[in-house]
Amino acid sequence: MLQYLPNSLTVTRLLLALPLGALILRHEFGWALLVGCIAGVTDALDGFCARRLGVLSRLGAALDPIADKVLITVVFLCFAQLALIPWYLAVVVIARDVIIVCGALCYHWLIGPFEFAATRLSKINMFVQIGFCALLLVAQVVPSIPPQFLVGGTALVLFTAVASGLDYVLSWTLKATQYRKDNDQRYGR
Repeated sequence: MLQYLPNSLTVTRLLLALPLGALILRHEFGWALLVGCIAGVTDALDGFCARRLGVLSRLGAALDPIADKVLITVVFLCFAQLALIPWYLAVVVIARDVIIVCGALCYHWLIGPFEFAATRLSKINMFVQIGFCALLLVAQVVPSIPPQFLVGGTALVLFTAVASGLDYVLSWTLKATQYRKDNDQRYGR
């Protein structure tokens, strides 16, 4: 039964996106913060449990980033809908992920299979986005948080989203170019 625990935690995090979004849209920010914290705990525990129990799986490896992206997408869209953030910020965050997924699919179809792994910059980006979402929720509950923190957080989210998106585009372009070059040399083209 324990072998299903990590994936169950990931699925729980995925399912928390809907109530989290609903709470934000209903201006129930205290409850949204609680649900967000629960989602954060499941994120920390799923990988830890998978490693500790020795039950790493391809399903879990695929579901984990999907759950993260669904949560981030829902939260940024809800924040933008309430005008807590500018729409362009939500668009940049979501467009980055769409570009990465489309690029990975194109690489798979045109070049071949690949082993996808999050880059260090991508992990920093996710940390910044989660921290910004938490800060924004806390700012709705505790209005004494200086607005400069939110402005700085917005700039940091924009910077890391663009930088990590460009990092993926450049690294996958280089991999594709190297693959083509190696195949041309191998087959004498």
